[in-house]
Amino acid sequence: MVPPAKGEDSMSDKPMHFDTMQVHAGTAPDPATGARQVPIYQSTAFVFKDADQAARLFNLQEVGYIYSRLTNPTVMALANRIVALEGGQGGWCCSSGHAAQIMALYPLMEPGRNIVASTRLYGGTVTQFTQVFRKFGWSTKWVDIDDEAAIRAAIDDDTRAIFCESISNPGGHITDLPMVARVANAAGIPLVVDNTSASPYLCRPIEHGATIVVHSVTKYLTGNGTVTGGAVVDSGKFDWGAHGKFPSLTEPEPAYHGLRFAEAFGPMAYTFHGIAVGLRDLGMTMNPQGAHYSLLGIETLSLRMDQHVRNAMAVARWLEADPRVAEVTYAGLESSPWFARAARICPKGAGAIFTVRLKGGYDACVGLVNGLRLFSHVANLGDTRSLVIHSASTTHRQLTEEQQRKAGVAPDVVRLSIGIEDPADLIADLDQALG
Repeated sequence: MVPPAKGEDSMSDKPMHFDTMQVHAGTAPDPATGARQVPIYQSTAFVFKDADQAARLFNLQEVGYIYSRLTNPTVMALANRIVALEGGQGGWCCSSGHAAQIMALYPLMEPGRNIVASTRLYGGTVTQFTQVFRKFGWSTKWVDIDDEAAIRAAIDDDTRAIFCESISNPGGHITDLPMVARVANAAGIPLVVDNTSASPYLCRPIEHGATIVVHSVTKYLTGNGTVTGGAVVDSGKFDWGAHGKFPSLTEPEPAYHGLRFAEAFGPMAYTFHGIAVGLRDLGMTMNPQGAHYSLLGIETLSLRMDQHVRNAMAVARWLEADPRVAEVTYAGLESSPWFARAARICPKGAGAIFTVRLKGGYDACVGLVNGLRLFSHVANLGDTRSLVIHSASTTHRQLTEEQQRKAGVAPDVVRLSIGIEDPADLIADLDQALG
């Protein structure tokens, strides 16, 4: 097994700027061929040198490649790059953003334990937390993530994590990460942050106190709607043995002859467990070709995000001034209640997703979605193309109306994901579709 390498880059110990890391971090020329681009290692298994080496690999006494369900050189190169961009110490990639959420929580949870989670989460995440996790014996306590007192009150002896999004999907709400991190630290539990909507270019949650960061690699990291993937990044800063709450990491692991991960691997215990146990047993593996596509996408991440943000600001300002529009939730607008917070948490921009409430209600939303020609009507975000969806009837339809309103997706609201096209063309398309 090969855990991701630490931070900046394999070529230098000197920290590099983001634009350089997104091209070089976590990779070096292929040692076998000299190939500059990361090869696609389309292999399920890797040959051992001898029987002794095989035993050492399986005992976690030596790092190396065994089987692509656990690690693969192409997939690990992607994990290394994401870890570097997030400022983490370790991590891994998996098959989807939803897989990343399960895998991030898996080492922390047991039957009877709970998670304190923001009400401002993607609808699929809400369903996963309320329906799927219930079958694991896990429960979720929902809180207004802006209400510090409510977060503290929700935490009890069985709470094992706080979960939130840096920039919420769909409303573009900005979470006060330092405040939530203080609450988590005081309770001796990790803060898990979904950073999908921001990307590490706009926000690095670990710098704000997060313990673990998850991504849907499907979105901005890849950037072109070709890959389904997820990532988990470990800050390496949490003392897993300090409070006796995480036996998976501190107690003997039967599958590894009583190995105690926290004792054996210290700050990297969570990463080693996520790969050696999580990927081994859950099998939520990312394929090497998908990892290759994502590596290519990340090379232009900063360039794309700058354009996403510029376009989102232009479109949001135009919509806010339009008499057919009742409200725009974009945190980059001076009128937003999250404007000042966005400047602290996401200084390079407030992202490119937000919701629009139309004065014509539900019928106007349907008319807008059906009338748009340049925007694509799809259940995705973070694409180079601009996207639109009526969340209440699609991505969040499984929620109750009360849950929808708390998530910011009432029936009179549409979500926009602004792409990298010319903003004048996007505005023209919205103008004609609004009627």
